[in-house]
Amino acid sequence: MPHNEFMRALILTVFLCGLTLIAAPPMTKLTVEVLSPSGKPVDRASVIVKFVKGREKLKLYKKNIKTWETKTNQEGLVKIPSIPQGTIQVQVIAANYQTFGDVFEVEEATKTIHVKLNNPQAQYSAHQKN
Repeated sequence: MPHNEFMRALILTVFLCGLTLIAAPPMTKLTVEVLSPSGKPVDRASVIVKFVKGREKLKLYKKNIKTWETKTNQEGLVKIPSIPQGTIQVQVIAANYQTFGDVFEVEEATKTIHVKLNNPQAQYSAHQKN
C-alpha cells in the first residue's frame, strides 16, 4: 500500500473512532396533549415548542432547529420527534380559547405535557360607554 493511501486510511480510522466517542445528548420523545376546559380534546390547536436550553444540540435534516411548530390531531395530541433534554417553552394557540404558554424541564426519555386551555375572558375597552 503506498504511503498516501495508508495515511488516508489511518486518518479515516481515527476520525471514525473519534465519532464513536462523541456521545449523543440524552433525548426525549415529547407529546403535548391539549384539552378544552371541559376535558375534551382540542383539534387543530397550534403548538409551538421553542428550545431554550439544549437547542444547540438539536440538528435535524442538517439544520439547527430552534422551534418546532405543528397542530394537534383529532385526539388533541402532538407528537414531537426526539428532542435533546433540557428546557423548552410550549405555547398553544387555539380559536375560542386563551393562549397558553409555559416553560418546562424535559429530563425523561418520554414526556407528556398536559395543557388544559381556558375560555376567553370578556373584553372591555377603557373608552366603552356604560
